[in-house]
Amino acid sequence: MKYLPLIWAALFRSKTRTLLTLLSVVAAFLLFGMLDSVRVAFNSGGSVAGANRLVVASRLSITQMLPLSLDAQIKSVPGVKRAAYAAWFGGIYRDPKNFFPNFSVSEDYLDLYPEYLLADAQRKAFDADRTGAIVGQALAERFGWKVGDTVPLQATIFPRQGSNDWPLTVRGIFRLADPKRRGEELQLLFHWTYFDEANDYVKGRVGWYIVRVADPSASDRVAQAIDALSANSDHETKTQTEQAFNQAFAKQFADIGLIVTAIMGAVFFTLLLLTGNTMAQAVRERIPELAVLKTIGFSNRSVLWLVLAESVLLVVLGGALGLATAAALMPMVSAASGGMLQLPTVMPQTWAVGLALMVAIGVLVGLLPALRAMRLSIVDALAGR
Repeated sequence: MKYLPLIWAALFRSKTRTLLTLLSVVAAFLLFGMLDSVRVAFNSGGSVAGANRLVVASRLSITQMLPLSLDAQIKSVPGVKRAAYAAWFGGIYRDPKNFFPNFSVSEDYLDLYPEYLLADAQRKAFDADRTGAIVGQALAERFGWKVGDTVPLQATIFPRQGSNDWPLTVRGIFRLADPKRRGEELQLLFHWTYFDEANDYVKGRVGWYIVRVADPSASDRVAQAIDALSANSDHETKTQTEQAFNQAFAKQFADIGLIVTAIMGAVFFTLLLLTGNTMAQAVRERIPELAVLKTIGFSNRSVLWLVLAESVLLVVLGGALGLATAAALMPMVSAASGGMLQLPTVMPQTWAVGLALMVAIGVLVGLLPALRAMRLSIVDALAGR
């Protein structure tokens, strides 16, 4: 610590260059903090322990549908309090860019989601209308829909009587009290019975089952019992949490972990070149000063550590500011996304990896300049050679 003022003075010898480099490091670790938190959050949630609501889907693929006959079997499993089912529809509204989740659901599906607040009169109207639908408040606001409007969904997977037209009537608009979950309002639900009767290809099949367990502490046992129902059959199941199910669904479109790793690899490679050039230039400019340090008694090893400490301090300072900024920004990003993204803060795993990267990058970019400073000849340096 006694050399900290010396290291600090050397670091900010050229304030403009240092500040620009520092900003580059801040930007790199800001991006790292946000992306790695997405990756960690995306890959978490595999255990069903303690969960009171589970999803039963095909073990082979999320696109593999399950027989309706499983419904009664699942409900008979000890520990299952309630069960419902749904099937992905994948329709589009006017234009493919207007994508939003839409799927058919069983009559009791909403009973498993009491947090979906829907007026009793609208629920009755939905139940009574074969071609009725309910939509989230955020989705209704996005397209200006109101109760009674017709939504002309276009099928992308399941045609109806040789046509892709699936007109549905909005019978209710639900909302969620928790603002962090407003992303769940961007969905449309309609009757599975209508889907099953009207579509041309799939009959008696569902996409997944939603199960509420009576005792969350027994969720592991219940999950194993449910999966045992279809063991060694052509429709084996995998019971998991809703979070894990949503992650598996998203992985059909992209490998989030691979994308994040590729982006951060490119960012840190560029950062290595930038900070390495900064440190090399800083040491070249201070050769006479380093020679003076050796003249007044600093050993070669001391000079080596001074330069390495300067390099590590530069990266750690910028990296810590970047991660702190990411932690402050992520709640704002979550709020701005309307609940589609849930990024409350930088996770502890991200801080740990980030700090390790800061030290490693600092050592890498400072090693060659530090070795040059250590091997510096006092006579040659003072003579300008």
